[in-house]
Amino acid sequence: MSQPQSGAINPSDLAGGSAGSWAKEQGLISSRRNPLVVLFRELQRAEGRREQGLLLLEGTHLLEEAIGLGLRPAQVLATSGWLERHGGRRAWPELQLVSEPVLAAIATTSHPDGVVLSLPWPDPAPPEGSDFVLALDHLQDPGNLGTLMRTALAAGVEALWLAGGADPWQPKVLRASSGAALALPILRLESLAPRLEQARLAGNQVVATVVPHGEAGSAAPPQPYWQLDWTRPTVLLLGNEAAGLAPDLLACCSHRVTIPHSSAVESLNVAVAAAPLLLERWRQQQERMPGIPSSAPP
Repeated sequence: MSQPQSGAINPSDLAGGSAGSWAKEQGLISSRRNPLVVLFRELQRAEGRREQGLLLLEGTHLLEEAIGLGLRPAQVLATSGWLERHGGRRAWPELQLVSEPVLAAIATTSHPDGVVLSLPWPDPAPPEGSDFVLALDHLQDPGNLGTLMRTALAAGVEALWLAGGADPWQPKVLRASSGAALALPILRLESLAPRLEQARLAGNQVVATVVPHGEAGSAAPPQPYWQLDWTRPTVLLLGNEAAGLAPDLLACCSHRVTIPHSSAVESLNVAVAAAPLLLERWRQQQERMPGIPSSAPP
């Protein structure tokens, strides 16, 4: 994700060079019944986000990430303490000042750092013929989803397919992804099976991860994940934390891989398991570059 060049955010990045496009500050908002506060609190709910077409982002880091991606907030609310730490009152003439109790009522975290913003839904377009896709089926935990998004972006995933599960736009997912959710092209589907089958027929390898001790009777046992050629066009499929992958989704897969580990545990957390799988593609690509020594996981 983008890195700010200094400890302070540049207000001109927010204003986009057009101060008139921002709502002028009308003084300190101290009432939770203020219409703007009510609007922001509605963004805590999925229905409110859909109705308004806005996301709720909390904290300086997500504000910086949104600006770094060229995304323009619809509105920024901040406390006087936050403004003093980030450029002073004069540097932020177009931001709305709110009291700390009001900001605490808007934020979903226990200890907000003093700023929240509303942001139009980002809609990054996936590249034509994406070569690396992550498909997630009914992933329920927001923390897992956000962590997976961050790892996927680090590994060069070009598109994310989601069927059911946690809302990718809820504040907890946005925080756990550290802004990666704003950069990844996301496609939400009723079912992954048709899209997986289409990808396989188009020549992509569709890869399922299975537990290392659960395929003893299979005619084609899974291979350790590092033996797969991840540099080919690939869709990596991961399933629900508790139920794993449904049989109809497994039937769409062309390859099955496993992460060998001790039988002391039956399976790994999905976000933990995804990290070596996603980054193996990056490792293999780097290995094939001139001057990079060959290495493989033990």
